[in-house]
Amino acid sequence: MRLHVLVPAALLGLAPLACGGSDPEPNNPSQMQNQYGASTQYPPGQYPPGQYGQPAQPGQYGQPAQPGQYPPPATTTPAPTQTPTATGTSTGQATPIAPAAVSAATPVLTALAASEVQGMQPEGGAFAGQFQDGQTLEQPFNIQPGKCYSVIGVGLGVQELNLQIVAQPAPMLPPVVLSQDNTTGPNATLGGKGSCFKNPLPVGGPAKAIMSVKGSGLAVAQIYVK
Repeated sequence: MRLHVLVPAALLGLAPLACGGSDPEPNNPSQMQNQYGASTQYPPGQYPPGQYGQPAQPGQYGQPAQPGQYPPPATTTPAPTQTPTATGTSTGQATPIAPAAVSAATPVLTALAASEVQGMQPEGGAFAGQFQDGQTLEQPFNIQPGKCYSVIGVGLGVQELNLQIVAQPAPMLPPVVLSQDNTTGPNATLGGKGSCFKNPLPVGGPAKAIMSVKGSGLAVAQIYVK
């Protein structure tokens, strides 16, 4: 009789456990999901939207940089450089041309010779050039002892024509200006009207007549001697 009393008492002690079996276990996620609704199964590595552990979308805060990638360097646009404006001024040698190319200057050259260098003879031929502002043109010749020299020149299109006679006393020394014109304008005369340059030395030597201009155009000149 005592055994029969103990068995129902033991069953009564298990009754609360049997009734509590319908409650979800606190640490069983599958039972908690079943409690609040059916859950969607996701492959390994994927998570429901908004859940912890979902990888950040590109461009969102906290996106890790890819290995070996760095932000592109900032580029700076260089300031535009200004090209110097050509002024038309040049230096150096003018372009030699045939005297016939400035045949329009021949009547003026002939008239100047008749009035400025009477009794003198041409020394060699005329020389001519096409000039840019500041350029020069040289004509070599030999100065003879006791001789007198003049140069006349005519410009076409130039503002100012200048004439010089220079000598080179020694190769390492600068040229020496022996005489130059004192006229203004596109035509020039050096040593006109009897004031020719006379070599004061008993010996001669190499020299040259030099034309230089202001402005651009053509010019022709002729050396005379007596």
